[in-house]
Amino acid sequence: MDNEIQLISDGDGLAVIGDPAAVERFLVSEGLQSKDLGLHRLGPALGKAAGVVQAGSEIAANSGRWMKLTAESAKVADKFPMVTNSVSGNAHATLRAQNGQFVKNLQFVKGSQLTNPALLAGAAGLMAQVAMQQSMKEITDYLATIDEKVDDVLRAQKDAVLARMIGVGFVIEEAMTLREARGRVDEITWSKVQGAPATIAETQAYALRQLDALAEKLERKTTIGDLAKAAKEAESKAQEWLAVLARCFQLQDAIAVLELDRVLDASPGELDGHRLGLKAARKNRLELISRCTERLMARMDAAADRANTKVLMNPMDSPAVVQSSNHVSIVIVDFHGRLGIESARESSEARRWTDAAREARDKALDTGADGVGAARRLGNETLGRAKWATGKLSSRIAERALRQRRDDEKRDEI
Repeated sequence: MDNEIQLISDGDGLAVIGDPAAVERFLVSEGLQSKDLGLHRLGPALGKAAGVVQAGSEIAANSGRWMKLTAESAKVADKFPMVTNSVSGNAHATLRAQNGQFVKNLQFVKGSQLTNPALLAGAAGLMAQVAMQQSMKEITDYLATIDEKVDDVLRAQKDAVLARMIGVGFVIEEAMTLREARGRVDEITWSKVQGAPATIAETQAYALRQLDALAEKLERKTTIGDLAKAAKEAESKAQEWLAVLARCFQLQDAIAVLELDRVLDASPGELDGHRLGLKAARKNRLELISRCTERLMARMDAAADRANTKVLMNPMDSPAVVQSSNHVSIVIVDFHGRLGIESARESSEARRWTDAAREARDKALDTGADGVGAARRLGNETLGRAKWATGKLSSRIAERALRQRRDDEKRDEI
């Protein structure tokens, strides 16, 4: 029907499928920006599959658009209650235009081309591809904005493990170029990249070990001076290894895009199962990376806590430790955001030497009084505004401190 569209949500993006004019009307009415889903690519593949002979012609008559699941597109999804498919795990809703507005079609239309299982499964595979390509673009932007020295790590690394990963990257990029030119991944193209996942996984494991080593060094240091050196090393090296992890993740997404194309071409009936397998594997990678980077943040937090307790005796090294901790945490949170890892972390604020000295003096004046609460947390632009928690001295303590200072001044004059 030319006034009917299908909404599909897979948790990462929202797709709109239907007659081109109806799809366009819906997107305009909801104020959504979208990109082409590439629905036409399903026609030749699904047209060859048993039981879906009509799929090719049905797909040719429809248009598909995709958008990342943001606050705006999520509101649209919530506006039209969806039903979750028990097989694919995706949510679906059929909408019909009535009096110029789209409403949910509460009646299932038997034989509707928009509810063709092959079409829905194929569209889900395309959605996964477009979402991963969007993620790849965001990682490219991330790598372009960080320091040039990190770019050197990726492009001129003499380490054998990273060198292999860089070489594999060139091969994958070539395969992606061929895919764009031909619209499919043939057996020859796929044969070039089949061994790439092992190399990428080896490089990822290597980078994770390097980050773990930075965290372990922090844990082993006993003096503030040594801790400051270890924290400075973590500050200088962390972003480099995060860049390597980001590149690995980007290449793994590229391989997944190629895989889905290859399955679509060779075994279209297995597309949905393969998509779900890739989704689970991607989630596992994210969790592994998240655990490692959060361990490093925890070690940096602990180092900052130790430094803050020793700031009076180490007025130079203690603030340096906290500064390094803040820097590492900021770059990790930025990295998490680029990969879609949810993170919430507040950075530490070093107390100035004079603040610590004043606290020590006040405690000496009245050992029974409560000390000043340390202002410890300062949020950054990524995490939010600063949250300060300060205590107040009683008027009695303030008066005694003032008398003490006057007595000291009189003795100096004498």
